[in-house]
Parts: sequence; C-alpha cells; structure tokens
Amino acid sequence: MSDKIKVVLCWHMHQPQYSEPMGGLYQLPWTYLHAIKDYVDMAWHLESVAGAKAVVNFAPTLLEQLADYDEQLQGRFKGTGRLKDPLLIALDSPVQPVHAEERKTLINACLRANDEKLIQPFPHFAKLVKMARWLLNDSERLNYVNDQFMIDMLVWYHLVWMAESVRRSDVRIQALMKKGRHYTFHDRRQLMIVIGELLKDLIPRYRRLAETGRVELSVTPYAHPIIPLLLDINSAHEAMPDAELPLETHYPGGEQRAHWHMEEGIKVFKSFFGFTPKGCWPSEGAVSEAALKLIAKHGFTWAATGENVLRNSLKLSGMTDASIHKPYKLPGTSPVCYYRDDGLSDMIGFTYTKWGADDAVNDFVHHILNIKANTEGDDDRVISVILDGENAWEYYSYNGYYFLQSLYRTLSEHPDIELTTFTECLENGVQAAELPKMVGGSWVYGSYSTWIGDKDKNRAWDLLSDAKKTFDKVMASKEFEPEMQLALERQLAICEGSDWFWWFGDYNSADSVSDFERLYRLHLSNLYQMLGEVVPQKLSEVVSHGGAGVEQSGTMRRGS
Repeated sequence: MSDKIKVVLCWHMHQPQYSEPMGGLYQLPWTYLHAIKDYVDMAWHLESVAGAKAVVNFAPTLLEQLADYDEQLQGRFKGTGRLKDPLLIALDSPVQPVHAEERKTLINACLRANDEKLIQPFPHFAKLVKMARWLLNDSERLNYVNDQFMIDMLVWYHLVWMAESVRRSDVRIQALMKKGRHYTFHDRRQLMIVIGELLKDLIPRYRRLAETGRVELSVTPYAHPIIPLLLDINSAHEAMPDAELPLETHYPGGEQRAHWHMEEGIKVFKSFFGFTPKGCWPSEGAVSEAALKLIAKHGFTWAATGENVLRNSLKLSGMTDASIHKPYKLPGTSPVCYYRDDGLSDMIGFTYTKWGADDAVNDFVHHILNIKANTEGDDDRVISVILDGENAWEYYSYNGYYFLQSLYRTLSEHPDIELTTFTECLENGVQAAELPKMVGGSWVYGSYSTWIGDKDKNRAWDLLSDAKKTFDKVMASKEFEPEMQLALERQLAICEGSDWFWWFGDYNSADSVSDFERLYRLHLSNLYQMLGEVVPQKLSEVVSHGGAGVEQSGTMRRGS
C-alpha cells in the first residue's frame, strides 16, 4: 500500500424542517440562505480544484426543503405558484409592510448575520444596519420608515448571504453590489432570478460531483433523530451513568421508528441522486451497538462517529494503547466505523476562523504529518475530519473562500497525503480493526448529553413520548388513506428530530432557544391536529428559555 496517509474530509449538510405543515409557511429562512451561500460555495470549491475530494452527507429533510424552495421560485417565475418564506415574500413583493410591528419583524430578520464577517465588510449594509438598530431602540421611529429603506435592507441582506464564488463571477450580483442603494423592483427581480438559478442547479451539482468521483455522497436517517435513544433511552447511561432521564425511559415503538427513518432516508436520497449510498453519518454521529446493527440491516458498509466514542470504547475493551486514526468494526454483522479527529475538525470549526488562510492550512498539514509520523507501519490509518458543512463559514472572511481553496489544493497536491473518501479507503484495502465492545455516544463529548439528561431536554422527550402514544392509539383505531398515513408518519418523524433537543437548556442563547422551542411545540401541536386530537394545554407552555450566548451562536459544538 502507499506510504501516504489517507485523509477524509466529511462535510455534514443538515437543516431541520422549518416549514409548518398546516400552512406550509417557513418559520426560519436558514435552508435557502445556507443554500445560496454555503452549499453553493462548497460545491464550487470541489469543482474548481482538480484533485479535491470529500464526503458530503445530506440529511433527507434538507434535500426535501431545497427541492421545495426550488419549486416555489420556479412556480413564482411562471406566475403559477406562491412563495412560502416571509423573507423571500418581502424581497419579491411590490409593496412593503405598513405596520410598525411588521416592519420590526422584517428588520430583525435582516439583522441575523455575523457582524464582523457579514455586516462590517459591506459599508452600505453596515450603514443600514446602524440605522436599523437605532430605529429598533424606539418603536415609534418605525412609523417613519419608508419602503426604500426596507427594500435596501432586504436586498443587502441577501447579497451578504450570497456565495463568495457567485459574488466573484456573476455580473448581476456585482452590479447590484456596486449600485449599493435605491434598489428598484427590477433589481429585486434580478436577485430573485439568481437565487432561483442557484437553487435549481444545487442538487444536480452534487449529483454530477458524485458521478465524476469527486464526492462520495452519504445520508442521515430521514429527520435526523438520535437513533440510539429511539432504540433505548437508557443507553444514555453508557457514557453518562449518573444522568437523570425522562419519565418515560422507553420510547414507544422506538425500534420500528428507527427502521422507518432509515428506510425513508434512503428512499428520499435515491429520489434525488439516483443510487443507494454506501455510507451513513448517523444523526449527530450517535451510535451504540444496537444502532450499528440496525444500520447494517439497511445495507450500509460504513458509518462514522466521534473520537470520544472510540476512546470510551477502547477503554472498556482494554485497548487504551490502540490507534484512534483507523476504522474499527464490532464483532459480527456491523458496518465499518470511522472516528472523527476532534482536534483537527474543531480547528477548522473554531480556531482557523481567526487565522490567515495559508497559516491555517500549513498548521493543519503540520498536524497531519505529525500523526503520519506517529502511525508509521500501520497500513490502515485514516484521518477522519468531520464537521458541519455550513455554519463554520459565517465566521471566516470571504465565506472561507481562501481557506477552502488552499486546503483542497494543498491536501490534494501534498506528496505525503492522499485525499480520499471513506468508501475508497475500503476499496483500496484499508482493513477495520476489531472493537470488542462499544460505549454508546455521539460526536459531541462522546455522550448524548446534548440531547438528553437536562431537565428541559427531558421534558421535551416526555412531550414527544406522549405524542407518540397518542399517535399509536389513533393509528390503531382509524384507517387513513396512504397519502395521509405518510404525512402523519413524516410529521411524527420531524418531531423526533435531534435539533429541538440540541437547543434546549440554559447554555444556549435565549433568542435561538426561543426560535427552535416554539417550532418544536408547533410541530407537536400540528401532529395532534392532523390526528384529529385535542392539542394538550402543556404544548402552550414554554419548554426552555435558554441563557447566555455561546460560541458560534450555538450552531456548532466542539467534539471534546
């Protein structure tokens, strides 16, 4: 085998379901904003560097939302459809909100951006933001805001959330940025057309990258649930023996639901990309022995999780001297499991945001070569760098443009490094070592503490378990048309997603907690209504209030 050390970059693309099913209106705009900024740029970097390779993992609920936004915009251009996102509606509308409260809501939405990287570098937008913050200090002032101010805020907000590759290549975007102010309806329509083009070609771009071997595409269970907790809530005690658990320690029908998420996730993936993926990034890298066996039953050859899961498992297995830079496999039927290098992954997610691109990449390579030197003679060594594929770049200058260009070029051209994918590793002879025992956990701290064990998180689990019992009762007593049956199962799946539990707790910022807490209760309420049941009064009560601000706005965590 080659003496080069194998390095896999795995980017996880994920957004929870932001639209509410009763009216279809999107409650938060992050799917399409990350699409036109991050998913577009991440594809472009892989297209533009000849030797670039990566694993890109998609959550099925993200794929469905991307397709829905594409359908909205194409329908709007044809005059046959309607937009379902308040920001896009405002950008497209010939008239702006009249009432002060509506203006306040829209202005606040246009202030959701990193001040250092997405506001201050753009003088026109920074000036508008300064004015907007002054206006919000006294709600009376909003009565004197004219439409042009609102329009310019909306246009600039979308311009700063535009992919850097698009800003550098699209003359329409360049013209809008150069104009700077007094945008017309024609200007807004041009911007909408660009957004529509980007969304229309986004999933096909990744499919083309997969077909040419530049990218390995993998998938997550349908609505991003924590599979081990669906199978057995008590598995949280493997890594957190003293953790308090919800009142209901057995999620009703959890194994059946876990299989449903796997089957539906694969089905949605195939509908967009035309093939069955070989790899699975289980939601939040959450694994257990039972979860890996379930993943194997669905035909996956590899899965991936966090470094601390491996460290805990090696300790339990009496293998504390074993390497963390290689894949392992449980005895019997099990997918090969790769383990995230927390140090390298978190350097990209948090540390290099403050560095110059070349210095950051040189430091990254230095760490890789140190690992190579310490693992000489091991033909099965693989460095797995796994992280969020969208949120980090908001904290980099130019959306990470220079960092990602340098990273891909340097890794693909380095004589001692082989940039590859997880499946290619297995096809090229990498053998997984045996791991006798596994401690269940996730990529965050090697436990499930981000999703269970806190009083607010536990309360949310109890609300979910109650809803599932109602779901089971109604399903046993009524017959639904197949289309309605699927709609109900999907709505339940959305409620089972991990994102709601991620945000609950006093260590997250109050504003972010409020957004996701409200959406969680809304999804649960909608499930009851779809079932024809009375919505419990307790769903009118706030689950979690949050607390202080956190690193990277709480959208990302460190693995260790």
